Amino acid sequence: MGERSVLREMDWVTLGLVGLLVGLSLFVIEAATASLLPHDPLYFVKRQLVWIALGAVALAVTVSIPYGTVAGWSKYLYGANLLLLALVLVKGHSALGASRWIDVGPFQLQPSELAKVLIVITLAQHLNQKTSLKRWRDLISPILHVAVPMLLIMKQPDLGTSLVFAAILVVMLYVAGAPGMRLLLVFGGGLALVVLWIYAHFHWTIAHHAIPIFMHDYQLKRLLIFLHPNQDPLGAGFNVIQSRIAVGTGGLFGTGLIGGHQNGQLSFLPESYTDFAFAVVADQLGFVGSVGVLLVYFLILVRGLYVALNAKDRLGTLMASGVVAMLGFHVLESAGMATGIMPVAGVPLPFISYGGSALLADSMAIGLLMNVYVGRQDLVFRANPPPVRVGRGGSFAAGA
Repeated sequence: MGERSVLREMDWVTLGLVGLLVGLSLFVIEAATASLLPHDPLYFVKRQLVWIALGAVALAVTVSIPYGTVAGWSKYLYGANLLLLALVLVKGHSALGASRWIDVGPFQLQPSELAKVLIVITLAQHLNQKTSLKRWRDLISPILHVAVPMLLIMKQPDLGTSLVFAAILVVMLYVAGAPGMRLLLVFGGGLALVVLWIYAHFHWTIAHHAIPIFMHDYQLKRLLIFLHPNQDPLGAGFNVIQSRIAVGTGGLFGTGLIGGHQNGQLSFLPESYTDFAFAVVADQLGFVGSVGVLLVYFLILVRGLYVALNAKDRLGTLMASGVVAMLGFHVLESAGMATGIMPVAGVPLPFISYGGSALLADSMAIGLLMNVYVGRQDLVFRANPPPVRVGRGGSFAAGA
C-alpha cells in the first residue's frame, strides 16, 4: 500500500483516544511536578513534550514497516533485546535501589520498557511457527522464550515489568491455541507456589533462619503493604496511604486540571507523576473523570481486540493480542495500585505517566496495532477471503 492508502486506512478512532490521554498527561505532570522545581515549574512538561514527539515518530515508523517484515527480523530483535537488558546490569544507571537505565545522550533509556514490545513481536513469530500447543512439552519453548529476558529484568530488579511479561505470555499462549485449563494449571499453580513461598518465608524457619526468598526485603514489603498500609504508615505504607488520600480528595468531580491538593503543590505523594499518576488523575478529575479515563482505556482495548479478531493472518492476531495484554495489564495494575487494591509493583499508567521510555514503548505498541489494522486491508485483493474465528481453546481458525 502507498502512503496515502496507509493514512486512509489508519484507525483514527484509536489514535484520537490515545491523543486524549497524551493531552491529559501534560496537565497531570504539571500538577504533580510544579512544586519540585519552583524556578522552572514546566521542566518535566517540556521534557515530556520532547518524548511525545519522539513517540509520534516511533509510532509512524512502526506503522510504516509491514509487521510480517518486522517478524522476519525476530531473531535479531530478540538478541538485541537480551543484549540491552544485559548491558543494564553491567553499565546501568541506578536509582531507588534499582539499575534500569542506560544513558543515551542527555536522556536515560529504560530497555525493560522497550523489551515489552520486542517480546510481543518475537513471541508472536515464535508461536506462529508452532503447529501445536496441545502437549505439555509444546509450552516449554515459548515459556523459555519469555523467561530469559524476564529473569534479566527481575535481576535489575523490576518486578512490575516482569509481571507484564507474564501477562503477555499467558494471553498470547491462549490465543495461539494452548488449552485454557493447562495454562491455568501452569500459571495458577506457579502463583500458588509463590504465595506459599512468601507465607513460608514469614512463618517457617530452617535451622532458626527464615526460609530465603527471591525478592529483596523492600520489594516484599512494597508487594504486600497494600493489604495493611497502616502497619508502616511512614515507611512502606506511606505511598499507598497518600495515594488513597489523593483519590479521596478528588471527590465526585475533582479539584480541577490545574493543580491538586495532594499531588503537585504539597508533594505529599512520592512518585505521583510516574507510578501513581492515576492518583493525580483522580484528584484532578474526581470519580466521574477517573471513570471517564478508564472508559477511554477500555475503548482502546476493545479496538485492539477488534484488530486481533479481524487480522488477515495468525501472526497479526498474535501481535495485536500481545499489545492488548500489555496495555490492559498496565492499566489494571497502575489504577489498582493507586487505589490500594493491587500490590505496589511500579507500573506506569500508559500515555499519562511521566517517562520517555514508557511513552516510546506505548507508542510503538499502538503503532504495531495500527500496522495489523492497516494490514487487514490486504484482504480486499483476495476473492472471498476466509473469515477468522475463535475456536475452542482460544485458537484462531479459518472457515466456519
